[in-house]
Amino acid sequence: MKREVIPVTIRGILPANSGCAVFVGNEEKVFVIQVEHNMGAVIDMFLRNIPKERPLTHDLMVNILQGLGVKVDHVVITDVKNSIYLARLVLRQENELGKKIVELDARPSDSLAMAAAQQTPIFVTKALFEKVDDMSEVLARINETADGSES
Repeated sequence: MKREVIPVTIRGILPANSGCAVFVGNEEKVFVIQVEHNMGAVIDMFLRNIPKERPLTHDLMVNILQGLGVKVDHVVITDVKNSIYLARLVLRQENELGKKIVELDARPSDSLAMAAAQQTPIFVTKALFEKVDDMSEVLARINETADGSES
């Protein structure tokens, strides 16, 4: 069964009391996925291409995949159950023998980190996108305050 998906990007990361709020969405809608503080920092480091003194776990995962000739093709945030988001990490391997696609269950935080590390597309299922609350205005207010343009 093929699910209809919508392309999204990471629109912002904000530290919160219980971790980090990762704002994910597009021009139409933005929603929030709560992640642990350290995962928010990792995702932010990948997004900003911040050099690291030693490889992080996600760097190691990327290096292992590259060594095997595998690439993160894309990530899909699939659903939310009891305030916990679900995701799929889609891997692609192409060589002289052909093409292989493997889809793995993964935490959204790890999926977003891997997508940021390899600059690969992020999608959300249409069904999930329709049911999440739109946080676009909240993100806009946060950005205004951060820019100092609010009086």
